[in-house]
Amino acid sequence: MRVMDWSDKEIGYMRRALELAKRGQGFVEPNPMVGAVIVRKGRVLGEGYHRRFGGAHAEVDALRACGGGSVRGATCYVSLEPCCHFGKTPPCTEALIAAGVTRVVAAVRDPNPRVSGGGFRRLRVAGVRVEVGLLGDQALEVSAPFFKLQRTGRPWVTLKWAQSLDGKIATWSGDSKWITSTAARKMGHELRGRMDAILVGIGTVMADDPELTCRLAAARRGAARIVMDTRARTPVTSRLVRTARSVRTIIATAKANSVGARRLARAGCEILPLPARGGRLHLPTLLDRLGQEQMTNLLVEGGGQVLGGFVDARLADEAVAFVAPRLIGGRAAAGPLDGVGPRLMRELPEICIVGEGRAGPDRWIRLRFQPEKQRRR
Repeated sequence: MRVMDWSDKEIGYMRRALELAKRGQGFVEPNPMVGAVIVRKGRVLGEGYHRRFGGAHAEVDALRACGGGSVRGATCYVSLEPCCHFGKTPPCTEALIAAGVTRVVAAVRDPNPRVSGGGFRRLRVAGVRVEVGLLGDQALEVSAPFFKLQRTGRPWVTLKWAQSLDGKIATWSGDSKWITSTAARKMGHELRGRMDAILVGIGTVMADDPELTCRLAAARRGAARIVMDTRARTPVTSRLVRTARSVRTIIATAKANSVGARRLARAGCEILPLPARGGRLHLPTLLDRLGQEQMTNLLVEGGGQVLGGFVDARLADEAVAFVAPRLIGGRAAAGPLDGVGPRLMRELPEICIVGEGRAGPDRWIRLRFQPEKQRRR
């Protein structure tokens, strides 16, 4: 890896590859988002990205964009190591070799055991010069959910909530519609539209009767709905259950053989048995089960006890909070993180702000939990 040898132009080519890669968000999972730019003698011949799961990979998409012209002697800047195995598509390494590409600059190595290092070896054996590490940190950020799934077998966990300026998610009576504006709620639906699953607790189902679907026509994925329901109390009259035959609905419960669970199964829900500890379902087991299904992104929407449980267990990767310029007040009004919480300030999870902006009159803040700090607990 020779970071100092890369020119400003080359850095620009990789930045472009990463920008292209982001276009695949919500369409390619559980595959990674990947972008590629093919350049010869300072001229971009073609660029592409992985557009959808099962479709052409970024390198092949970029080669096609060259319009049939020769790319011999060109360099391919790609945000992830080219694949070297037959999956839903042929190996990208072979496409690059056959096209006459003589140099590949990749941001990062693929963590998938079927590829990891093998793509680079195949290219080098064929005489292609390979360099790795250009904007590697940025590439890891773009495909963080994919890397987590490959390395841990668990999906990327995003927490989401809407709150007033004084940190309340509902009034003392439980009313929460609506704390934030239409613009903020639209952003929330955009977030839902790129998820594999959306999770809430039984308290939210009882209080709000949500449908947990994306209301936008341009939704990228059809997310499954998951209810954390220890005793299988989800009403069969709820909107989740009434739509269970058209939208996948999972009831995670410790009472999988109960009358309530059997009733929900007959209504079209899937019953996911989970162990319970201290009266609460075991979240690590849930994430393991979802990872086994190759779910890459999980959105946790509430309520406060469920959101707080993920934070307490150090199982959240990021959070998106929508903050409205409103004051609810009330000692009994719920907050977004009603778990146990830490005893001392030094036990707080380490976080950093990675994005913020406005949605109508509201503000949104995107937080990233720091995993290396979490593991010390």
